[in-house]
Amino acid sequence: MFTGIIEALGEVERLDQAGPGVRVAVRAAEIAKDAKLGDSISVNGCCLTVVEVEADQLAFDAGSETLSRTNLGQLAIGGQVNLERSLRVGDRMSGHFVTGHIDATAELDQRVDDADWSTFWFRFPTRLRSQMASKGSIAVDGVSLTLVDVEPDRFSVALIPHTLSVTTLGSLKTGGQVNLETDVLAKYVQEGRR
Repeated sequence: MFTGIIEALGEVERLDQAGPGVRVAVRAAEIAKDAKLGDSISVNGCCLTVVEVEADQLAFDAGSETLSRTNLGQLAIGGQVNLERSLRVGDRMSGHFVTGHIDATAELDQRVDDADWSTFWFRFPTRLRSQMASKGSIAVDGVSLTLVDVEPDRFSVALIPHTLSVTTLGSLKTGGQVNLETDVLAKYVQEGRR
């Protein structure tokens, strides 16, 4: 379980073929300094297990299912990822409950910059529409955000300068793909209606 408050940006150092998947090595000194094998860490919102810790690098194995259903299959050496360590019982809850289980990917459809602030519009699979409501929560590449407007196949979020500067969203360009996780409470409400 995570909060969607990004702790660090990591830089992809290696992408090694590992069976049907890929071993992703990420340089992130702040996260690596107390990481242990088996820890769960959110990488662009996707919960992955630490399989190697070496100085200021962490490595994760991403299987073929993960690579096909998230934007992790598009990672490149030198690229950046959003990182967050898992929530400990008793920690302060600054974002919202994020499981690290990606529902779908979305594409940045429109970016409206206003000085240091931005409004992003994302196109998403319509099957997720019933799990989204204006002023509800969503995780975009692991970042806890508030939905502003929700249309049948796209939604908007307003990004403050801090979020743009400390996450990968600041460098996202139109057409870029992100991981989405809808609010876990919305999922339970939807299931209860079935």
